[in-house]
Amino acid sequence: MDLLASLTENKPVVIFSKSTCCMNPTMIALIRGFGAEPIVIEIDKMANGYQLERALMQLGCRPSVPAVFIGQQFVGGTDEVISLNVQNKLSQLLLKAKAIWL
Repeated sequence: MDLLASLTENKPVVIFSKSTCCMNPTMIALIRGFGAEPIVIEIDKMANGYQLERALMQLGCRPSVPAVFIGQQFVGGTDEVISLNVQNKLSQLLLKAKAIWL
């Protein structure tokens, strides 16, 4: 978990993904639609990617990617992020994390 914390520290929005993840472009487009610029970390291209994937699964992210962190907090995967958007809560989280400004 410390590895995840170090990769998300001081970054408003981080998306953990794999280069083969079909939902990654959707998550990036959704976040960018609010004006935020997420950091995308493709774990399958990292030497310690297996460790990262295990840490994400321990957080409850199944499948392991995409995994979205906003304000250093794990928000969830595709379903959770889309649900937050439908409930008009995603923009509030992005504002609180200073990923966007009004």
